[in-house]
Amino acid sequence: MINPGIKAALNPIAFQAGPFTIHWYGVIIASGVVLALLLAVREGKREGISEDDFYDYLLWALPIAIICARIYYVVFQWSYYSQHPSEIIAIWDGGIAIYGAILGGFIVLLVFCHYRHLSSWLMMDIIAPTLIMAQGIGRWGNFMNQEAFGDITTRAHLMAQHIPNWIINQMYIGGHYRIPTFLYESLWDLTGFALLMLLRYRKHLFRRGEIFLTYVMWYAFGRFFIEGMRTDSLMLGNIRISQLLSVVFFVSALVILIVQRHKNIPWYDNGINKN
Repeated sequence: MINPGIKAALNPIAFQAGPFTIHWYGVIIASGVVLALLLAVREGKREGISEDDFYDYLLWALPIAIICARIYYVVFQWSYYSQHPSEIIAIWDGGIAIYGAILGGFIVLLVFCHYRHLSSWLMMDIIAPTLIMAQGIGRWGNFMNQEAFGDITTRAHLMAQHIPNWIINQMYIGGHYRIPTFLYESLWDLTGFALLMLLRYRKHLFRRGEIFLTYVMWYAFGRFFIEGMRTDSLMLGNIRISQLLSVVFFVSALVILIVQRHKNIPWYDNGINKN
């Protein structure tokens, strides 16, 4: 018997317009993307990068990032989607992997900067703080869909963490309260946003690319531990894919950062950020 004190889950549908259904998942992610774009454009102007460059980049990067994020997710859940092929495109129900989106967006950025004759490291420094902010906002789409949660816990344990009741109520999933790993990652991302913004305002102390590399290390470090608490991780055998990638990305970024500080890397843009 369900405890009468437990409230029903929030409606994942924001509104309907005729035959179209708009999900909160999409609204929240889109809001994060728009805010990230506006902040990136503002910083880009200080660096002499045209507003149109950011709009054009997003025009290419956004659809490709979404496609890559979905492909990434479907590949590692192929045992399910091979039996339900009609659901492969149903991204409104969730099921896009942020690492897939980041990789897709990164590849597009390298190609875009090559053809626009822009410094890819400078662009990544500008985008990094806004990207992690968008990631932090986007996790609330998982909240509305009741996904990206952790193991079974108790209401008392969640209350002891001073988590608001409206979040705790939404964490009642499948007859049990769940650890709100979406919340932990959102807070980690937004803290990272604040840190990277502080570094950006002291960018004269850093080489180009170092703010982006800090983003990679910050996000990967937090994601590794938070992923270990989740129950819906994409797996490769007994290995959590996101944890594996977190280790690879953290170590790679750290090595590049250390080596570049002691020895110039030929393909690295050595430019010092200017005020």
